[in-house]
Amino acid sequence: MTRSLDQFGLQKPAFFYFYDALCGWCYGFSPVVLSLYEKYKAHIEFEVVSGGMITNERVGPVGEVAPYIKQAYRTVEERTGAQFGPAFLEGILEEGKAVFTSVPPAVAMAVLKRKAPQQQIPFAALLQRAVYSDGIRPAINTDYVPYAVEAGLDGEDFLEAMNQLQYRKAAQDEFRLAAQIGVRGFPTCIMKRGNDYFLLANGYLPFPQLEKGVQQVLSGKAGAPVQ
Repeated sequence: MTRSLDQFGLQKPAFFYFYDALCGWCYGFSPVVLSLYEKYKAHIEFEVVSGGMITNERVGPVGEVAPYIKQAYRTVEERTGAQFGPAFLEGILEEGKAVFTSVPPAVAMAVLKRKAPQQQIPFAALLQRAVYSDGIRPAINTDYVPYAVEAGLDGEDFLEAMNQLQYRKAAQDEFRLAAQIGVRGFPTCIMKRGNDYFLLANGYLPFPQLEKGVQQVLSGKAGAPVQ
C-alpha cells in the first residue's frame, strides 16, 4: 500500500511523517522530528501527512471526546520530556468545552504545504505548540493565523485560503491516504530510498533510535521494506 506515496513524486530519499495536530504523543515527538529535519534537510525530502485522528463522529467538546487526556498527558511528559502548557491544562482541558477536531489544523497544514512546502516539519511543531502549550481552540480558523505568520505566511491570505474548498479537500485526501496505507497510530514515520519504503517508527521514539533507522536506510542496511 506504500505505493500510494509515489504520488508525491519525491526523488531524493524521503521521510514521511504521519501525524495529527491533536495527537499528544506527536506533541512529545515534535522536538525529535524537528531535530531530524534540521540535521538532514539538505539530504532528505520531508513530507508531513495529516492523519485525521479526530473527525466525523469523534468530533466534539474535549471533555466528552478526549477525557483521557487528563491522565494521559502525564505519561507523555514523563516519557518525552514535553510540557503541556497551563493555557491548555487549566484552560481548554479543565473547561472541557473547546471542540476537538483534526480538520482545521489539517487544512492549515494543506495551505502551508502549497505556499511554503519547505516549512512542513517546523509548521507541524508550531501547530502542536498552538494546541498543547498555548491552548488555542482547535475548531477556530482564526486561532491558527499567528502561527501561519510565524511560519512566514501572510495572515490574511492564509485565513482566506483556509476557507477555500480546495484545501479542505486536500486535508481529506491526506486522511484517506493515511487510512489506505494502513496507518493506525501516530506518530508514524516511513522513509523512502529508491523504490523501497521502510517503516521507521510506529509511535514515539527518542532521537537516537529514529536517527539510527534513518542512517540504516541511507546506507542500504535497513531491514525488509514494507509493501
